[in-house]
Amino acid sequence: MSTAPLFDSHCHLDFEDFGADLDAVLARARAANLQHLTTIGAGKGAHDANNAVALAHAHPGWIYATVGVHPHHTAELNDELFDAIGTLATDPRVVGIGETGLDYHYAHSPRLAQQHAFRRFIALARALEKPIIVHTRAAAKDTLAILKQEHASDVGGVIHCFSEDTPFAKAALDLGFVASFSGIATFPKKSEAVQEAARLQPKDAILIETDAPFLAPVPLRGKRNEPAFLVHTAAKLAELRDEDYTAFCEQTTLNARRLYRLA
Repeated sequence: MSTAPLFDSHCHLDFEDFGADLDAVLARARAANLQHLTTIGAGKGAHDANNAVALAHAHPGWIYATVGVHPHHTAELNDELFDAIGTLATDPRVVGIGETGLDYHYAHSPRLAQQHAFRRFIALARALEKPIIVHTRAAAKDTLAILKQEHASDVGGVIHCFSEDTPFAKAALDLGFVASFSGIATFPKKSEAVQEAARLQPKDAILIETDAPFLAPVPLRGKRNEPAFLVHTAAKLAELRDEDYTAFCEQTTLNARRLYRLA
């Protein structure tokens, strides 16, 4: 399976989880034929975003970056931080804005703070004409409403680590947002709705990701996730969709390149 081209559309290589052995992680990614990786610089502050951009500069043409503030930390978003993220976002190796969005499941930040930040980052994405990387959990209705109200369809984007159902996927696609599926699609329990959405997602609107270091796929569930493990998620999704594995990998790689406006 390692001969098929893969694009990890969403991982967190800047996290401390990879501090000690990042070089080995990247070597395994190359061995698994990862053509590109997008590292998501979205955490508590500008530090995470800076690290993601630095990684993209250290590996030009292979690793790309996005910048934003995760919904968990939007209570800490102020004008100074937003301006710093906005400056980083103009870097040519930054290919998207986020992850941004709403997480009502954990609610680490107040809902109003999350909604305000989400709207601000959508506006930033529209100003820079870069796609939006959306995190949504237990907030489907408000996520779709804000995307529509803020005219996010002007730039489109991706619902990352898709964990909703088919009607949500269709509604998001109508707004110009494709769906990216993670290791959740390989889980034998509590993933039926996600698997059904993956089966029905249009061929040109489906991406794959690890969300590493989180959500390692079966048969590696419980381990620290890394980009090389994407082969397992890709294999499961190709099986669910009754598609040839190599063709599925080629299509999702093409879709990710299109999303991130790569030549």
